[in-house]
Amino acid sequence: MIPTPPRRLFAGVALDLGSARSRAWTSGRRMILDVPTVTFHGGGAVYPIRRGAIVDTPGTARMLDRLLGHRLPRFGRPLLILTAPVLGGVAYRAEARVAVEVLRPRAVLTVPTARAVASAADADLARPLLVVDIGAHLTEVALLAEGAVVDARHTALGTSDLDRRISPTTVPASPSPSPDPSPPLSPDPGAHITDCVVAMVTAMLEQDRTPRTRVALRRGALLAGGGALFPDISCGLAAQLHAPVQLVPAPHTAAVRGAAKLLRAAHGHPSTPR
Repeated sequence: MIPTPPRRLFAGVALDLGSARSRAWTSGRRMILDVPTVTFHGGGAVYPIRRGAIVDTPGTARMLDRLLGHRLPRFGRPLLILTAPVLGGVAYRAEARVAVEVLRPRAVLTVPTARAVASAADADLARPLLVVDIGAHLTEVALLAEGAVVDARHTALGTSDLDRRISPTTVPASPSPSPDPSPPLSPDPGAHITDCVVAMVTAMLEQDRTPRTRVALRRGALLAGGGALFPDISCGLAAQLHAPVQLVPAPHTAAVRGAAKLLRAAHGHPSTPR
């Protein structure tokens, strides 16, 4: 009898590139790698991602090579799922795809961060869902309907600003054209983040000509990112939105864990490149 060859192990990477920290899950190690988003070039530290925008593509590639290059199989090319800011647009995805080429992926699939968070929470996507993701340098609010993003807002503000004094009047609740605006001064940064989220949700309610945002708000907001670990922010959101706020388990790693779940599902899909 001819022995059956061993089943080839599936090589895959789930990747969440953040302005402060980047996280990866690999199918071979089945653990989350979590490192600062920094690389070194010319004798100094380089921060290649700022406020949700890739500002140094070669630097991002160097960081990924240091993080994952030696952890991937020498032979074979991984399937890679990459989270992307909901308003990152074509430019972000194009720069990210160039950067991840250092990992020699056979295919790159992108997923909105909010969709990955919903996957990590095992959320029911048959009903409209409001996702709030408060990262280190960027806060996003997204409305999902049937699993797709139908409305989204962001502001260049996050938990890294909590040790600063930030003005409540100048940071916009709508998308900012600048990749790295410097928020000015205010007495209570935590309350300001809460106010910005409430302002974004209010704008979505006012501009939505369908009942989806109201239905999602009655259901409650799903809260992820490092900001979910601050009780004053989560409690403040619940009080001001007059709606329940559900924290995703381990909220700071929710995006990469959700991407890992989608990666496993994509591996079994017949349309996935082999």
